[in-house]
Amino acid sequence: MRITAAVVNERSGPFVIEELNLADPRDDELLVEVTASGMCATDLHGRDGYYEMPYPAVFGHEGAGVVRAVGRGVTEFKPGDHVLMAYPWCGACPNCRAQLQTYCMHAGSLKHAGTRFDGSTLHEKNGKPVYGAFFQQSSFANYTIANERFAVKLRKDAPLDIVCSLACGGQTGAGAVLNVMQPKPGDSFAVFGVGTVGMSGLMAAKIAGCDPIIAVDVHDRRLKLARELGATHVINHSGRNEVISEISKITGHGVRYALETSALPSVLREAIDALMPAGTCILLGSARKGTETSFEMPVLQNGRIVRGVIQGDSVPKNFIPALTDHLMAGRFPIERLITNYELADINRAAADSASGKAIKPVIRMPH
Repeated sequence: MRITAAVVNERSGPFVIEELNLADPRDDELLVEVTASGMCATDLHGRDGYYEMPYPAVFGHEGAGVVRAVGRGVTEFKPGDHVLMAYPWCGACPNCRAQLQTYCMHAGSLKHAGTRFDGSTLHEKNGKPVYGAFFQQSSFANYTIANERFAVKLRKDAPLDIVCSLACGGQTGAGAVLNVMQPKPGDSFAVFGVGTVGMSGLMAAKIAGCDPIIAVDVHDRRLKLARELGATHVINHSGRNEVISEISKITGHGVRYALETSALPSVLREAIDALMPAGTCILLGSARKGTETSFEMPVLQNGRIVRGVIQGDSVPKNFIPALTDHLMAGRFPIERLITNYELADINRAAADSASGKAIKPVIRMPH
């Protein structure tokens, strides 16, 4: 079928709105009419060639929409269902078999190869392939193909142009807190960087009853919003020693939990140094290969834990509906982070995202 999509034709090139042909859904696939898709740094990294995905390519990995057709083998979904498209995993590697699918050993190729599992493409133009299947969805288009395994059925009263933001950034930040940290009421918490991921972690910390909740960032506007969304204290990042000393003044002994979202080695070191003995620091920021950091070995000898987390250790079919319930009840107001753009304005959305002007751009699709 003919669709409208944002295509990147060369590394670091602009998004160009083009008409493409989309493949029919296979037995285990859904045809989804995309209502909206969030945009995050991962999409811009794809545009700019951080991965080995070939061009021309269609990106987008935070899509939500309505099922319009299903393959013959699909049992979980039917036309008319509202769905969010989540991250892919192979289901067969040692980590997937151990129910650790966020750490699938084939995740890179499933997310960034530009094709389905078997090497086939979703899109073509003038008889030539256009690569996609980004996170097995490529949701910067008004229609796409999704695999049944990675789709999540949504309650129909949840606005799709808000829920889409849960697919990556929302569940990553919230899941790191609710699924991994699992803090108790009264546990101290600090988040370094309050973009979408950090703010989602902060809102989850509020749901969990953390106190104090400390937000660290360089943007006063974001820190103001962090206060409105649950931070009890905010610190403008004007210097490393000041940040650590300010946290010590607030807590008296460091924090039980720290969330680092910037992927800057100096900031990760701050997040680690802010921990109390037996505290935990989680790295969520996406650093490029070769990025190194350091910390003093006694940090670990005092029982501290430093670890990375992908996609919030989330099982999307369980966690996304739970997070949606929090959203609909007003406990997870991620809509406060969103700026809406039409597909025709996707390059402005990308620029606003890169500059920090927009915390969470959401692209609405034409129909």
